[in-house]
Amino acid sequence: MVVRELSREAYEQVLSACTAPVPVEQLPVWLDYQKTIEGRSPWGYCSVESDGQVIAAVAFSQFETHGYRFLRAPHGPVWIVDRTPELERAVLEAISAYVRGRDRKQVFMRMAVETPCDLACPVLSTLPYDTTVVIDLTGGDDEILARMKPRGRRDVRKALRECPAQMADETARAAEDFSEYYQVMCETGSRDGFAPAPCADYQNMVRILGAEHCRVLAARVDGKVVAWSLLTISGTLATRYYAATAIGSGRLRVADALLFFECQQAAELGCTAYDLMAIGSDFQPELKNLNEFKTKFAKEGVRAVAPDRDVPLKKAFYTALVKARGLRSAIRKAR
Repeated sequence: MVVRELSREAYEQVLSACTAPVPVEQLPVWLDYQKTIEGRSPWGYCSVESDGQVIAAVAFSQFETHGYRFLRAPHGPVWIVDRTPELERAVLEAISAYVRGRDRKQVFMRMAVETPCDLACPVLSTLPYDTTVVIDLTGGDDEILARMKPRGRRDVRKALRECPAQMADETARAAEDFSEYYQVMCETGSRDGFAPAPCADYQNMVRILGAEHCRVLAARVDGKVVAWSLLTISGTLATRYYAATAIGSGRLRVADALLFFECQQAAELGCTAYDLMAIGSDFQPELKNLNEFKTKFAKEGVRAVAPDRDVPLKKAFYTALVKARGLRSAIRKAR
């Protein structure tokens, strides 16, 4: 098995052989966006070949944090052929050897690994997921509604009758000034217990990915944003990457109305599937609070996905990081 370093143009040519939509995080434009975030930079592209055939390709960003470096390839590698456990392991081994030979400063790689193996470990940080919900957008509004669970269909229809919000594509407006949308994200974070990224990160994402790969859809009541969603688009796949709702918007049924509007808009843009991006499972029970809302929109939409795992390159260093994380966790619990 051979790993080849690729130029941006050569990598894009390899991706053209994919029959399924390429994850937006594996497009070169994603690396353009990543370099606007402190501590991140493009590392490069490579392909994995066997007997002269390209079987996978990957785009890596470098992360620098706490005095060490690692590579990240969200939803990568991109598989050109069908993945099997044996093939996946061989690809991980080949990429690991390639990275070690090219850049000895990298401590580990974080990438999507479908089958657990001794080459990969649970991630040091973040909340990876192995299950999502995908809405089939084909066939028009009535077909989309028909494929929902009865509760989802009922909630959407009630929202369409009663929600006072005006929905619109506000991508250009958000690229110019994201502050109004960011305020709603901060409200969401304070309610749900997370800290949003800096405002500039969201605005740069919209601006750099551009309307071809990113849309902001918003709901306004009396001219004020009460909810918004950021969709990424790659080929025929749309993904609900971020969503935020203002405190008190629940009684207006904005969330259901906006999500159905997103389905309509994504379908008009030529998308045939809408990934709601992550629900909980036994692999990641902390996300189970998302299940009730997301699963109601597609009664047969639950899908398994390859979760992020860490592939250590410097095993002793990585083991030390794991021990340090465990120590910090023990100290927090003791307080």
